[in-house]
Amino acid sequence: MKTPAWKRLLLSAAALALLTAAYERLEPPVLMADAANAYLASLKPDQRTRAVIPFAGDERSNWHFIPLDNRKGLALREMSPEQKHLADALLSAGLSQQGFIKAHTVMSLEQILKDLEIDNANRQERDPEKYFLSVFGTPEEKGTWGYRFEGHHVSLNFTIVNGRIASTPNFWGANPANIPKGPRAGLRTLKRQEDLAFKLVQSFNPEQKATAVVEKTAYKDILTMDSRKAALNGQPNGLSFAKMTAAQKEMLSDLVNEYAADFPPMIADMRMDRFKKNQGSLYFAWAGGTQTGAQYYYRVQSAAFMIEYDKTQDNGNHIHSVWRDFNGDFGEDLLAQHYTEAHK
Repeated sequence: MKTPAWKRLLLSAAALALLTAAYERLEPPVLMADAANAYLASLKPDQRTRAVIPFAGDERSNWHFIPLDNRKGLALREMSPEQKHLADALLSAGLSQQGFIKAHTVMSLEQILKDLEIDNANRQERDPEKYFLSVFGTPEEKGTWGYRFEGHHVSLNFTIVNGRIASTPNFWGANPANIPKGPRAGLRTLKRQEDLAFKLVQSFNPEQKATAVVEKTAYKDILTMDSRKAALNGQPNGLSFAKMTAAQKEMLSDLVNEYAADFPPMIADMRMDRFKKNQGSLYFAWAGGTQTGAQYYYRVQSAAFMIEYDKTQDNGNHIHSVWRDFNGDFGEDLLAQHYTEAHK
């Protein structure tokens, strides 16, 4: 007996719904809360005391990107192998595959520095496991909490407020930017952040370049450093988005996307949406030389966010880069909205 067409259609729809449900991806807030609770459950009482920090207070915004010894939280080198796996799972919950690879590659450069500095009497301690994981508050899918993964040249700050995520400030660095010798010679950890920027600045005509290059000498570091609230004196300068050609606008979009794509689609899409909505206030500024091999700095600045990048230290083989949200670092905008809604 032939199955009626309407029944075949209904069965097909049901099968499609089951298939879709089977492959439904969990969003980052769920993954983050699950991973954080699994990690915390693995800790011994004394470890947990150091790993969990109250959400309220100043420590959550006390971020740095230098090799400090007195960071709060629990270092990877203080964890058992099982705990390290669970810490890695929490790190990966906030990153894309690209970002996860980038984080581990940056961490691996500590061993390269250790080898390069072996004859330096004033060398700092270099350890690929001197990275600290801190959990702020109680991890819940719809709660208010956060976590930070931080060490030399990596600072990733996540704030979760009722299922929404703030992911800034986030910092990536690389030293050496280009490994000079040894079996990994030629590795450039942050190469696309460099190559895409050079492609853009070298596309400018003389008039555009004269506007975009705001200083002949590159700044010694990112200007916002590790300030708790991002701010620059004066109005944005450089070349405005409006004065770029269609091809140059696409190049700038590719550059911003390189920073956004370090995070899962939910976060990356939000960042690119912010980029699109703020193009009317967007400027690209450059300092230093514009030829490959020069020491240089660049900045993408809008009314809502700012990207900074410099490659000036250690004879131009040392990179610092950061994404800051002027009102959204550490989830300040989400928290303000949450408190307003809660008090209505």
